[in-house]
Amino acid sequence: MESGQQLDGRVALVTGGARGIGAAVAGVLVARGAQVVVADVLAAEGEQLVSTLGAAARYQHLDVADSAAWHSAVMAAESAFGPVTVLVNNAGVVEFASIERSSDEVFRRVLDIDLVGAFFGMRAVLPGMRRAGGGVVVNISSTAGLTGYAGIAAYVAAKWGLRGLTRAAALEFAPDGVRVCSVHPGPIRTPMTAGLGADTIAGQPIERFGEPDEVARMVAFVVAEATFSTGSEFVVDGGATAGLSAVVPPRR
Repeated sequence: MESGQQLDGRVALVTGGARGIGAAVAGVLVARGAQVVVADVLAAEGEQLVSTLGAAARYQHLDVADSAAWHSAVMAAESAFGPVTVLVNNAGVVEFASIERSSDEVFRRVLDIDLVGAFFGMRAVLPGMRRAGGGVVVNISSTAGLTGYAGIAAYVAAKWGLRGLTRAAALEFAPDGVRVCSVHPGPIRTPMTAGLGADTIAGQPIERFGEPDEVARMVAFVVAEATFSTGSEFVVDGGATAGLSAVVPPRR
């Protein structure tokens, strides 16, 4: 079922799917044969995207922090295409604020969307994946789930939490034939990173912003090719987390 790059017969639900990384993931999955539900709160952008993807895509309004809304989204996906066998938990927000200046509401909002939403999603799709004989969950974490960053503590906490949640779910879901992995993008050119400058990538081994399609292709690899991987972490960061470059003497 999981061999090869084609995803014929797969039904995928991609959160935060209306733009950025989520839109790129939806496009790649459709191109490889999957039927995709683009789930987001951005209705206009979501509808516009699915109009370009054709009959294999549907838009579904989904606030990932609403547990009841998850049930409706999964039911809508099943009604349109059949049981969800691929879940990509991509929805996320970031708030730039120091710990001292973060409000209770801001901190909890980031955790609710970036971490709790993924928990709701995995819980919601598991029964259908079990009935279908298996599936794959890909949680979009971040390099902020591998190291710390000042000024975005809520985001860092959520992405580290998602990394741990991925491993716990991988252990629990394995008996049902469901793999759970995380993908960790670095600086990717999306609306979320639009305000970041060149200093963000200074000294990075591949010194540029990544493109959403580069993350999407990694997600497709995890879904279709990484068949012996679960609880695993896949990094797409231009080498940013590889470490600091040593000073190399000039060539003579």
